[in-house]
Amino acid sequence: MFHLFKAILCFYVVARFIYPLPWPNWLKGFLAVILMVVFQHSLISLLVFGTMFSPEVPRLAMIMANWLSGFILLTAVCQLAIDIVASVIAALKRRRISIAPKLRYSVGIVTMSLAAFAVSQAIRVPPVKEVEIRIRNLPAEFDGYRMIQLTDLHISRLFQAPWVEETVAKANAQNADLIVITGDLIDGDLQARMRDVAPLAKLKATDGVYTIPGNHEYYFGHDGWMAKYQELGLKTISNGHVLLSRGDARLTLAGVNDVNATRFGLEGPDVAKALAGAPPEAPIILLDHQPRNARVSAQAGADLQLSGHTHGGMILGMDRLVARFNNGFVSGRYDVGDMQLYVNNGTALWIGFALRLGVPSELTVITLRPA
Repeated sequence: MFHLFKAILCFYVVARFIYPLPWPNWLKGFLAVILMVVFQHSLISLLVFGTMFSPEVPRLAMIMANWLSGFILLTAVCQLAIDIVASVIAALKRRRISIAPKLRYSVGIVTMSLAAFAVSQAIRVPPVKEVEIRIRNLPAEFDGYRMIQLTDLHISRLFQAPWVEETVAKANAQNADLIVITGDLIDGDLQARMRDVAPLAKLKATDGVYTIPGNHEYYFGHDGWMAKYQELGLKTISNGHVLLSRGDARLTLAGVNDVNATRFGLEGPDVAKALAGAPPEAPIILLDHQPRNARVSAQAGADLQLSGHTHGGMILGMDRLVARFNNGFVSGRYDVGDMQLYVNNGTALWIGFALRLGVPSELTVITLRPA
């Protein structure tokens, strides 16, 4: 359905935007073929490489593919708005309304420029975002505790070693007490990403660096990647928890597996198991890649859940659609019963839809305060 929808969307742009232009038919036909091929690059990647999540093609090619895909998407929205307005005017005036080529050219310039901006926002090293979260019963020793949340790095041919190096350096510059990575660190198998993930070994925080799997880890060999993260110095949590101490005060950091684990014959998320044996007096911070099960986490007694996965919806307006697939959670902070949920927009995003408009990426610094 995903690829069919994209084909229909591209056909609409060709039929309503490209075809009416006063250009030679051979040129319009050529552009139609180019746009259809580019917009279906995920399907082509699936057929050629066996996966649409990590096409092993040059970075510039993926930047161009995302730029043209953004142009098609934005042009479809603009053309639909023009068609609706023209239909209303035609109904009121009871005559056919023609759309001037100059209007189409203007729309094309705007959407191509917006698409280029959207790609540039998607692939940049994320800016630092400061967030303060108040936790009930937070021990005084943890007042002002600084955590960095990274998520959805999607290290790939689009987000390569130089980008990872810069992101790691920016994270280390925050001098955080703790760094957590809430899944989807990679796109690609171990051999393809070996050089690109290497800079993660430089991540430093007083209480260490912890990570959980996202759905993409399962697509590319979960066990191998989790072992690789450990080799890089990242401590992995799988339906378990660790205790963070400041003197006699403690904080529970728990993590669960992704909901996709069961599709690969592996253990799915189990909050009860993750919290089993945790000291009752210690506040609980739970890492769960996807925010959809936040209500389960709240019922289990978590005080704060940190998630990613949604990429914040990527484009204003489209975030409402993404929220529908994640039980209403898409970006920012939510109160879920007595628990707080923070859904990170993502440090990066999937190579197949590298567009951001109004939903910036973030390197999130969370400061804990007592409620």
